Amino acid sequence: MSDADIGLVLADIVEEAGRLILPWWSHGGTVAHVAKADLSPVTEADQIGEKLILERLKQHFPDIPVVAEEQAAEFGTPDAIGDRFFLVDPVDGTKAFMRGDPSFTVNIGLVAGRRPVAGAVCAPATGETWFTTAMGAMKRAEGGPARHVQVRPWPEGEAVALISHTMKDETLAKLTVEYGFHRTLAMDSSVKLCRIAEGAADIYPRHGPTSEWDICAAQAVLEAAGGSVTGYQGADFLYGKADKRFLNEWFVARGG
Repeated sequence: MSDADIGLVLADIVEEAGRLILPWWSHGGTVAHVAKADLSPVTEADQIGEKLILERLKQHFPDIPVVAEEQAAEFGTPDAIGDRFFLVDPVDGTKAFMRGDPSFTVNIGLVAGRRPVAGAVCAPATGETWFTTAMGAMKRAEGGPARHVQVRPWPEGEAVALISHTMKDETLAKLTVEYGFHRTLAMDSSVKLCRIAEGAADIYPRHGPTSEWDICAAQAVLEAAGGSVTGYQGADFLYGKADKRFLNEWFVARGG
């Protein structure tokens, strides 16, 4: 099995985890949670979803190490990591999950040579899953067949930027000038990169911190669909930053 085709296995795992956590999803913002050391919330859904994912990865890929968000929060990140490893985020967009917003995701990405080479992202509330294959990026809806997805060319005068719900007006004004988009749509989680991958949006400028597990899987999907993720001044966006506790600097995700 090629690295890219590992996404097929990961798609099944994120969907299984998505079905497991979906009963905890709240339309009324009543999901019980506690605060982690960094004050971000964690719910029981995060914990049970990660437990299942780790079990499945151990079954299918026993020799590949895993760096997972909730384990990292409880025990710390590893001091070093090999060339090849998985990154797991069992619920990306926990705040959205807690308030009943459907834009939360389950994510597994495979890193090799400091780059994401395979991944799968599931949006359990909408029944959508995006994943890599050797033939490119695919998407399937619950109960339906998989289809190829790809980014769209930059639509002059119609480019859509995906932003966070909390972005300030002055920040948005600066980004509009810098990147030249025309409309915005606010949403949470790694689903933003997947929307760009399927040609529903064009750019996601993230001028703020993230962790590697937040976007690895979605970056693999986006790049398989013809898009890109770059760092400052177009620098390569690299993974395995154990010396920085797997924290990212800012990035820009783009379509065509």
